[in-house]
Amino acid sequence: MSRLQMKRKPRLKNSHYITGIDGLRALAVIGVIIYHLLPYDLKGGYMGVPIFFVISGYLITDLFMKEWRQTGTINIKTFYYRRMKRLYPALVTTVIGSGAYITLFQRNLLVHLRSVIWTNLLYVYNWWEIAHGQSYFNRFQGESPFIHLWTLAIDGQYYLFWPWVMVALVLLLHKNSKLLAVLFIALTFIGAWYMAFIYMHTNNINRVYYGTDTRMFSFFAGIALAYMFPVDKVRHKLSAFKRILIDLIGLVSLIGLIYAGFTMAGQSASTYKGGMLLVTLEATVFLGTIVYSHADVNRVMTNPIFHWLGTRSYGIYLYQFPVMIFYEAKVPRTRLSHPLLNAIIEMIIIGLISEASFRWIEQPMHHYDYSRLGYDIKHYFRNRSFKSTMRKLLIIPVIAVFYVCGVGAVQAPNHQNPNMLQKHITTNQRSLSKGNKQLIKRQKKDHGKDKVTNNQLRRPLTKQEQQVAKRYGLNKRQVLDAKSFPMTAVGDSVLVDGSKDLHQVFKNTLIKAKVGGQLNQAADILRQEKSNHTLQKNILVNIGTNAPLTSSQIKEIMDIVGPHRNVYWITAHVPTKPYQNSTNNTIRRAGKKYRNFHVIDWYAASHSHSNYFWSDHVHPNPKGNQEYTSLIVKTIFK
Repeated sequence: MSRLQMKRKPRLKNSHYITGIDGLRALAVIGVIIYHLLPYDLKGGYMGVPIFFVISGYLITDLFMKEWRQTGTINIKTFYYRRMKRLYPALVTTVIGSGAYITLFQRNLLVHLRSVIWTNLLYVYNWWEIAHGQSYFNRFQGESPFIHLWTLAIDGQYYLFWPWVMVALVLLLHKNSKLLAVLFIALTFIGAWYMAFIYMHTNNINRVYYGTDTRMFSFFAGIALAYMFPVDKVRHKLSAFKRILIDLIGLVSLIGLIYAGFTMAGQSASTYKGGMLLVTLEATVFLGTIVYSHADVNRVMTNPIFHWLGTRSYGIYLYQFPVMIFYEAKVPRTRLSHPLLNAIIEMIIIGLISEASFRWIEQPMHHYDYSRLGYDIKHYFRNRSFKSTMRKLLIIPVIAVFYVCGVGAVQAPNHQNPNMLQKHITTNQRSLSKGNKQLIKRQKKDHGKDKVTNNQLRRPLTKQEQQVAKRYGLNKRQVLDAKSFPMTAVGDSVLVDGSKDLHQVFKNTLIKAKVGGQLNQAADILRQEKSNHTLQKNILVNIGTNAPLTSSQIKEIMDIVGPHRNVYWITAHVPTKPYQNSTNNTIRRAGKKYRNFHVIDWYAASHSHSNYFWSDHVHPNPKGNQEYTSLIVKTIFK
């Protein structure tokens, strides 16, 4: 008797494996990985997730329909058993293995480890992220190696509840597939409208992005396709005209998916106001053309590379983010300036781990007959051969990994103890709020004047103004010009870090910045200020630290501001992230495109001065904040 008893469940009659679906899985996982590695180059690669949801909606529904037609029943217990055997082994390996690694080598990520473990094992991690997590698009603020697992939580919730809904639908409308298809098409559009509604009324991108309710419409689209085109009903040969038509439809939908992958930024409002629906529909149509296996689309999507990626896509998706986070934490920041080289290395590591997992964890556990578990454990320990003894030794590292992860989970704090930088930023954030309130109270209706008069220049500087001039290396005119300069500033933690120094010089500037600030939040602030008629004539923007910027995102800001206000955009100094150079190039191109767009090149002024920064190499220290503020003044008032 073999050590592991394998038991393959026979396929249902007329079961037909559509090989091209592996190709679609491959495209989806490639998009997600490239987005995580090179977010600037494939800014919409995260759209691989709704593609996975569409596939799940289709295949699970088709499986249940086939089971009902052939057996007259839907065995929910067996379905749960198969899903757990398929999903849990690799998920447990990822969570426990990553937890052990964090405990030993990267303890700064221990925070919330207990919650991460239990919420993932219970498939509710997406809701925990909504309540406690960071933005999926924040690439700087201590990225979690588990953040991508939110998708598995939604999948798990779908697997839990959909069989019961399916049984109810089968009992009520099992002979009316067309009506059910229409119903779920309608639910797809209603769900997409609901996503847009939540986005517009919560001002919380996490709620929209991670929510089960806001994401369910992608499953609905796949379910509708299953009712329209079940696998075993579309295997008939096609006429030449129909085959060409299906191929053209497939080509157009594939081009649409690729275009979205290169253009649909995750922080753009259009993504949640119809963009994700469009991708879902394109994925559904493309999947439909693959299902017609006698068309050419299925053959094009069937090849050894896509088959390998598709069959291992679950493991690849699981292991990719921990590999990236752990790798980039250990690679010197100077080497991260070569993003393509590092991306290739990371992809090789991900591929090797995923292959090992597929061969030695996922497949054996998927096909193992757990009813034999007790017998096999006894046989395992009673066998005293040399080969069996060597196998027993493998238990030691497995137990060690679980033990180390358990220790980390016990030790994991619920909150990160702030370091000196974090204390500094927290203090600045509090004083910034008070300063803004005082500024609003004393602001004049005309919001100040851009330039001082010659009469003002004739008077001597006060003692305080002299101190400002000396501290920041400014001349008399620059000190007085900056003091009365009307400006609204929006940004992220770098702007919060420098806000105290900025307020020393720019007395008439409203600074609205927050830790982890994203471009969509800055856009919302500017819209609000504009609608309140309090948006100043000059806008200072420090966005680009936490995520890559795109030209379309800058255009969104410029459209809000309009052509009659000046925008001063600060380049990013974030050498620990591969998107730094691409983001700065985008900012510089905008300076050439818009007449009222002015670049404040903080990167050029600071990249060779490590003494300007705290230990994270991103946030200016007190010396750096002096230089940061001085550069802003000298760029505006040349």
